[in-house]
Amino acid sequence: MSKIIAFIDGSIYSASICETAAWVAGRIDAPVEIIHLLGRAGAAPSDLSGQIELGARSALMAELATLDEQRAKLVAHRGRAILDDAAEIMARAGVANVTTELRQGELLETLAEREDDARVILIGKRGVNADMAMEHLGSNLERIVRAAKKPVLVCARAFKPVEKVLIAYDGGPSAMKAVDHLSRSPLFAGLKVLVVRVGADSPMARRSLKDAQALLAAAGIEAETRLLPGSPDAVLGKLVEDEGFEMVVMGAYGHSRIRNLIIGSTTTAMIRSCKVPLLLMR
Repeated sequence: MSKIIAFIDGSIYSASICETAAWVAGRIDAPVEIIHLLGRAGAAPSDLSGQIELGARSALMAELATLDEQRAKLVAHRGRAILDDAAEIMARAGVANVTTELRQGELLETLAEREDDARVILIGKRGVNADMAMEHLGSNLERIVRAAKKPVLVCARAFKPVEKVLIAYDGGPSAMKAVDHLSRSPLFAGLKVLVVRVGADSPMARRSLKDAQALLAAAGIEAETRLLPGSPDAVLGKLVEDEGFEMVVMGAYGHSRIRNLIIGSTTTAMIRSCKVPLLLMR
């Protein structure tokens, strides 16, 4: 059975990631796998001994090795404590089908191994240095979004149950995929959905919105549509804030091969500015 995979690092976003995963699990009836990565093991301790006598150098190296071993144990203890807290949050939310894993390895290797079984991948907007650089996104976020083949749900700092969803729609392949995914997923059943296109008013733009609306209606989702002028990130960000949307769905990339190497600029701006979860589609 396909899983919800959530990566947590013990940052201030970790609780929100677990609460969001619990909400998704309740909506789509899927098991949750929570993973905390320790990074690569086995790195040799740095040579801090300098040019000193052999006896002293050997003693220092032994001491450094002991400290490195103790540090590794502390990091592992911290990782298990993070996962125990995550499991407790899931239990309080009533999610029974949960597994946790403390894993030694690299993020993208883990993603590649696990995402075939994933329906959606959850990660926080920022990591353990969240309070040091509020305008910066987490260093792992773009790596995950760029590499993932499955939808990525970027979790906000705080979670609240979702009742209103905004779909940022530009008519491109990833936006069309977002609408198609939304139409087929029980995640959005019964929610209020607004499909928004930002840009020039044209017959093509209006027709694309009607097509998206029709696709959703065929799946039993009654969505409103809106065509608004202006800059996409500014207009959409203000709309989310002013009208109280609790989730945004959008494509993650531009259309060209070069643009596919980075997250689209509008997407990046939306992730930075929005205080709600964003579901990103490729």
